[in-house]
This record gives sequence, structure tokens and C-alpha cells, in this order.
Amino acid sequence: MSEEGTGGAFIIGLLAGAAVGIAVGFLYAPKSGEQTRALIRDKAVTTKERAEDIIEEAKERAKKIIADARGKAAEITSEPKETVS
Repeated sequence: MSEEGTGGAFIIGLLAGAAVGIAVGFLYAPKSGEQTRALIRDKAVTTKERAEDIIEEAKERAKKIIADARGKAAEITSEPKETVS
């Protein structure tokens, strides 16, 4: 696996770990059920928005990498071939 491929897995693991940590924290929090549910709802929305931002950034990076690769491929195919005598 390439080093660039591990970034997405790391982010997913980080988000999953954060979600578990938040859930455990809520279970031990000294708040009423209504307050806790409201807090969970707010955190879920925030986490979803952050995940969407990360996914969008990853898509943009992938598009750039693809465009760069296509440019390099075009360069390689348009270079004159050297003949060996």
C-alpha cells in the first residue's frame, strides 16, 4: 500500500475513535437524558459536516493527482523516441 493510500484509512480511524470516545463520555456525563440527546445530535451533525469536508478535500486531491498523471503520460508519449544504432 502506498503512503498516500493510508491517509484516508487514518482519517476514518480517527473519526471512528472520536465517535467512540464521545459516546463513552456521554454515557458517563452527569446530564439529563434530554440534554445528552441534544448534545449527541449536535455532535453528530458537526462530525458529519467535518467528514463531508474531508471527503471533498480528498476528491479534489484525487482529481489533481489524476490530472498530473495524465499530463505526465502525455509528455512521455509525445517525446521523440531515441533510436539505438
